[in-house]
Amino acid sequence: MNTDSKNLSNSTSKEDNDEIDLMALLFAILRGWKIIVFFAILGLIVGVLYSRYVNPTFRSDAIIQIEENSKGAAALGADISELIGSQASKAEAEAELIKSRMILEPVVNLLHLRIRLSDPNISAIDRIKSNSTDTQINKPEGVSLKTEDGKVEISQFNVSQEYLNQPFTLTRSATGFVLSNDFDEFKGQIGKAHQFRGTDGQIQITVNDLPAEGYPVNITKQSLQTTTEQINTDLSVVEKGNQTGIVQLSMTGANQQQTSLILKQIVLSYIDQNQSRGSEETTKTISFMETQIPTLKKKLEDSEAIFNEFRKKYGTIDVGKEAELLLTESSQIDVQLNELKLKKADLTTFYTEEHPLVMQINEQLAVLNDRKNEIDDTIAGLPEIQREFLQLSADSAINREIYLTLLKNYEQLKIVKAGQIGFARIIDLPINNFKAIAPKKLLIIILATLLGTMLGTMLVLLKNMLRNVVKDPERLEAKTGVPVVATVPRSPLLTRLRQNKKAPNRLLAYVDNNSLSYEAIKSLRTNLMFGMPVQGQAGQRAKVILITGESPGVGKSFISSNLTEVFAQLDKKVLIIDADMRLGELHKMFSMSQDNGLGDYLSQDKTHLSRDNTQASKVVANQEGYLESFINSTGIDNIDFMPRGQHPRNPASLLANGSFDHLMKELNLHYDYIIIDSPPVLAASDAMILSQYADKVLMVARYDKSIEGQVVYAVNQMNKANIKVDGIILNDVQQGLLSKYSYHYSYAYGNNN
Repeated sequence: MNTDSKNLSNSTSKEDNDEIDLMALLFAILRGWKIIVFFAILGLIVGVLYSRYVNPTFRSDAIIQIEENSKGAAALGADISELIGSQASKAEAEAELIKSRMILEPVVNLLHLRIRLSDPNISAIDRIKSNSTDTQINKPEGVSLKTEDGKVEISQFNVSQEYLNQPFTLTRSATGFVLSNDFDEFKGQIGKAHQFRGTDGQIQITVNDLPAEGYPVNITKQSLQTTTEQINTDLSVVEKGNQTGIVQLSMTGANQQQTSLILKQIVLSYIDQNQSRGSEETTKTISFMETQIPTLKKKLEDSEAIFNEFRKKYGTIDVGKEAELLLTESSQIDVQLNELKLKKADLTTFYTEEHPLVMQINEQLAVLNDRKNEIDDTIAGLPEIQREFLQLSADSAINREIYLTLLKNYEQLKIVKAGQIGFARIIDLPINNFKAIAPKKLLIIILATLLGTMLGTMLVLLKNMLRNVVKDPERLEAKTGVPVVATVPRSPLLTRLRQNKKAPNRLLAYVDNNSLSYEAIKSLRTNLMFGMPVQGQAGQRAKVILITGESPGVGKSFISSNLTEVFAQLDKKVLIIDADMRLGELHKMFSMSQDNGLGDYLSQDKTHLSRDNTQASKVVANQEGYLESFINSTGIDNIDFMPRGQHPRNPASLLANGSFDHLMKELNLHYDYIIIDSPPVLAASDAMILSQYADKVLMVARYDKSIEGQVVYAVNQMNKANIKVDGIILNDVQQGLLSKYSYHYSYAYGNNN
């Protein structure tokens, strides 16, 4: 074979092994369908209970528009807009601002959200039964909660820092109420404000109503941080779209009206703060102007009075053309100087002298002052009266211009402030739709059922991995080194009959003689017939077959009794012995009593063997009917039965003291086959003692129940005692699609009618 063909063969073998492993996992899952269904139903129950335990959750929505700039002042002119400045705000920044304590704290204080009420009398079973429970209602008037025995109403509850987040219990008493915790107890009257002094500080409380006397209610004053964090947990603020300026606020809660009320107050609190921020600079500018107007007015009146007095004294003076030009230029410079000074005064209310804008105005003032000094020097050369006239006239004109300009701006700013609305506006306030968004009961039930199914599947696979039960005959042969001489399928008819515990056990020959199980027993008989040693020429010795198992419940009695029946069909004298003197149940298979059996024989024969063994053998042989009294006829041709007898205290000692050896010598003379049903190897040492008298030692393992490790250990224990296990019988093999190895039993031959 060339290299390519070898690689192809190895690849094909590997694929076959992988397919077998996957099929084995699939069959393991299908065999554990009961566990999977159990956990699926358990998950379904848990899902239903949880969906009823959780309170319904409602959601309220509101929409706010965030404008990039404030346009109120710009509408009145560029000059006023320059004085006020501009505001720009991103929607993302405003969304974070909405969730701040600056916005939430007024809402918390208005609705008393820091006061938490709960009913300790509501258990988990009550919540499941009712499908929903009452929650507290927060209003500006106070906090209320409905209970089974009445209503709780609290309008005030303030505590010291040390009492924050500590639970108190409120209970109605004959005279009013009792407020208590682990250390303090305070008594007061309903409807009145009280102030108590506790071990950790002051407590102020006003109780307006309580349930019936003796019905406790828990009350807690939360810290502001805890309350705002809880609100932010339920509050969602996101911008709809990209750079749209539309912000959506969503809030969830257990009460639709309560949730809508809290969200509405949050929106209103934000709008109030937004308007305050938008008019803050306008208010400061107006305040500054109000302080400057009286001063400028007084200065104007003084300058006009002095100018009028000068004119009365000297009359009208004709100013030359040059003087007029100088006066005009000087007046313009003075106006500019006053405007710059006004702007500087406005800027210095917000900035220091080192600010770039202030430094720029200072430079402009220096240039204008230099030019004004030049004009003043020129005017100084004019005649004294003309110079004084020009000076007084200029002062009066400048003061009038400054006063009128400031008065005009002041009135305009008042109009702006009256109409200023900020850069955020409400689009939609929350409304009540009373439609619960959670729990999604159907989804929870489906997910819980799927989770239970997955858990059941994992447990089945884990059990299959950890508990390596016997399923594969070839694997069992490889593990033990002992051939599997027979695989006996389960008889469906016999299994149904055994479901009735009162029904007697029956042999396959009388219940299901056309089944695969019965054919497998016959095949085992054939195997044993050709594998048994030839009888010795010195004496006729019966062929002895020992049936044992690694643990109880593997079906030894079933195999022994039915194997006895098929050997009897050969017209051979067969004896079956129930050697399990502790828990043997072969007598039930033949509908007989367990009394007068092997245990009784060995116990009585022990007294005879106290003398010389040779003499004892002669005595027993001469006792007519002594052995026959322990052997019963089953009513089936060629089959005799020795039951286990009464349970002796030391079965293993009785088997090893020579009594059983004497028994086997006697029985060899009367039977063709002797089948011994012995106790399990791992439960008792009886099987090792009995194996010394057997021509064939067979071990029964039960399909999908016997553990491979135990079977291997039992075989090793027998080997250590120099006992060879001749074969393993795999019993109760289940056929069908769920069995990976059902191909061993795919054919039956016989009359199936």
